Amino acid sequence: MSVIQDSTVLITGGASGIGRRMAELLARRGARLVLWDIHEPSLRATVEDLRAQHGADVRGYICDVTDRDAVYSMSARVRAEVGTVDILINNAGVVSGKPFTELPDDMIERTFRVNAMAPFWTCKAFLPDMIEQGRGHLVTVASAAGLVGVPRLVDYSASKWAAVGFDEALRMELRRTAPGVRTTVVCPFYVSTGMFAGARSRLGFLLPILKPEKVAARIVEAIEKDRPKLVLPAFVRLVPLLRLLPIPWLDAFARLLGVSSSMDHFVGRDGAAGE
Repeated sequence: MSVIQDSTVLITGGASGIGRRMAELLARRGARLVLWDIHEPSLRATVEDLRAQHGADVRGYICDVTDRDAVYSMSARVRAEVGTVDILINNAGVVSGKPFTELPDDMIERTFRVNAMAPFWTCKAFLPDMIEQGRGHLVTVASAAGLVGVPRLVDYSASKWAAVGFDEALRMELRRTAPGVRTTVVCPFYVSTGMFAGARSRLGFLLPILKPEKVAARIVEAIEKDRPKLVLPAFVRLVPLLRLLPIPWLDAFARLLGVSSSMDHFVGRDGAAGE
C-alpha cells in the first residue's frame, strides 16, 4: 500500500499551479487533502473540482502562511476538524522578477515571509504531532534558483537558498531526534505555471521550462520513495560541480547557458500563489 493512501496531506498554495496538480495526483492515491491558500475563489473552485472529478476527500482553508498566529490558529482548526497531518507540503511561493535596485522594500520582505519564513511556522505547527506518532513527511518546494544565483531574482534566490538550508538542517536534526519523520526539498528550474511567465531558456534541451504536471508527479513520487532531494531537470544536478570552478568561469558558464538572461523578458503574475 502506498504511504500516501489514507494519509492526511496539507498543501500550502494548493489552489493553483503545482499545488493543485499535486492535489489531483494525491487524491487519486487515496489521500485526505487539506488545501491552504489566500485566494478564496480559486480555492473554492479547486476544492469543488477535486470532489467532482476525483471524488476527493478534501477541505480548503483560507490561510495567510506569512501570518504566524494565523498559521497556528488554522493548524489547531485542521487538527480538530480533520485530524493529524501526516504529510506537509510547503508549496506557497512568490516571485518579484525585478532588478535589485528596483525592488521596493516591502516586496523584498514579502518574498522572504512567503518563501523562507512560512515553512518555519507551518513546520512548527505540524511537526510535533509527526514526532509523537513516529512518522511524517515534510516537503519544501524550493527552486534551482536556491542553488545558483540569477539576475532579477536576488530576493527570490536568497529566499530559496534559505529554504534549502532550512530543509538540510532540519533533515539532519530529525535524523537524530525523530528518524521516522522524513524531509524532501524540491529544486526545479522554471515551471510554466504563470508565476514565471516570460522566463526563457536558451538551451531547452538541457534546461527546459518544466510542465507543472511533470513536476507534481515527480514530487509525489519523491514522497512515496522517501527521496530527500529532488532536482529538476537532471542537468541542474551538476550545479554543485560547477561551483568548484573559479567564479569568473562559473559566471561565464551561466551566461553561456543563458541563465543570466533567462529573466530578461519576465512578466509573471501578481499575488502570492503556489509554485
